[in-house]
Amino acid sequence: MTYNSTIRQTILLIAAILFCYGQADAQKTKKIIAQAKTGIKNGQAQENLEKAMKEYVKAENAMWGLLKDSTNHDNEKVWLTLYDAIQAQYDVGNEKLYLKQPYDTAAHFKTTSKMFDVLIAFDSIDAKPDKKGQPKLKYRAKHADILDFYRPNLFYGGAYYVNKADFPKAYEYFEKYLTCAQLPILQAYDYEHKDTMMPTVAYWALYSAYRMDDADKAFRYQQLALRDTLKLSATTQYLAELYKMKGDTAEYVRQLNLGFARDPGYPFFFPRLMDYYNSREQNDSMMTIVDQALEKDSTNALYRFAKSTVYLNTGKYKECMDICQQLIQENDSFGDAYYNIGLAYFNQAVELDKVAQRSRQKRRTIRELYEKSLPYIEKYRELAPEQKERWVPVLYILYLNLNMGDQFDEIDRIRNCMLRK
Repeated sequence: MTYNSTIRQTILLIAAILFCYGQADAQKTKKIIAQAKTGIKNGQAQENLEKAMKEYVKAENAMWGLLKDSTNHDNEKVWLTLYDAIQAQYDVGNEKLYLKQPYDTAAHFKTTSKMFDVLIAFDSIDAKPDKKGQPKLKYRAKHADILDFYRPNLFYGGAYYVNKADFPKAYEYFEKYLTCAQLPILQAYDYEHKDTMMPTVAYWALYSAYRMDDADKAFRYQQLALRDTLKLSATTQYLAELYKMKGDTAEYVRQLNLGFARDPGYPFFFPRLMDYYNSREQNDSMMTIVDQALEKDSTNALYRFAKSTVYLNTGKYKECMDICQQLIQENDSFGDAYYNIGLAYFNQAVELDKVAQRSRQKRRTIRELYEKSLPYIEKYRELAPEQKERWVPVLYILYLNLNMGDQFDEIDRIRNCMLRK
């Protein structure tokens, strides 16, 4: 026997052994599938739902076990049996709900999610071209109908996890709902144009990402969420906060201005715009925002007080005090109005005190201004005792200049405690 013939015989022997092993594996796979199918049928015949569920879970696990072997990846029977086992579990949950029996809500939604995972994965196998290069698509239409029917449960699953404050899980369900619009298996439904729930689900996905402090995930659905007009102001608020978190100040302010322009009465935008411009001493921008707000609601106390603050910042003290006196007449507990009047008098005294040459009359005027300021700042202290960083420095100077020894000693102790912290 030649060397070459020996090699050929060896190769043929190995091929025969591999073929036998392959045949044995194929038989084993068929047997496991058959057992799983029998288990599913036995479960469906069971009156005891818990026993039925055990059969379905056992069948599911058996199919996942088969799929660990790459040779079974394209086996239609494995995938279809797997789906049947999972759907049977879903049906048990539905039956328990109908019978008002206790059931695991989270597990029920997880089962829905798995049904999507399985049929979407199987669709890529169903879509593989045959020998003629044409896709099979034997199951696409049927499976698309199934997924379309169960798709609302993905939204309900997300809502369930929002209520549980499990925002990563909630986002997972909302995202799965939204990405259905891009799946080949569901293209015929044209969700992007025909599903009116898409913007609402995008809003909840964005909200969940916002609660996770994950700006990138939130921005993924920004444009779609902005189409939900009922939640437009809330969406803009979350976007503004996320841009601020990322350090994008320009976009943060742009979102605040967009939100304020659309909905001036929404409580988030106005105070933050005012804080932003005030911190940069942009009084003209502050006045523009205030006047726009007052055009929408001329009686709004917050807007009027904001205008008094702009007047205070620009040295228009009489205008500032006129507004604040009116606010106090309407609400004698409006602490900030007392504070602004007190500062209006205080600032005038400080400005006069800076002048190098001071006559007796000027000193008298300074003292009178401090005296006028004092009751308003003390009233503010009474109404806002926790705001020490605002009233302590002012009262310190007032008591010092008005020679109020006992009061000065007390405020000095408070001031020293604050400095030590």
